[in-house]
Amino acid sequence: MTDLKETLRGIASAIVDHPDDVSVKETADGNRVNLVLHVAEDDMGMVIGKHGKIAKAIRTVMRAAASADNRDVNVEIR
Repeated sequence: MTDLKETLRGIASAIVDHPDDVSVKETADGNRVNLVLHVAEDDMGMVIGKHGKIAKAIRTVMRAAASADNRDVNVEIR
């Protein structure tokens, strides 16, 4: 079973300047998993990217990881 929380934390930590400030809060309701990614304010631009391209890519990778376990995931970035 894929640990979605750690997967998201690893992806975000790799692209930010302050990886120690990355945290992920997870809530689950059946097969639905909600992940809230918190990063330093200075790193928000890196995580979101131009026109949201990085955020979209992160969500796509997380959906693929969740589908391996027949789960659905929603990623919020704050």
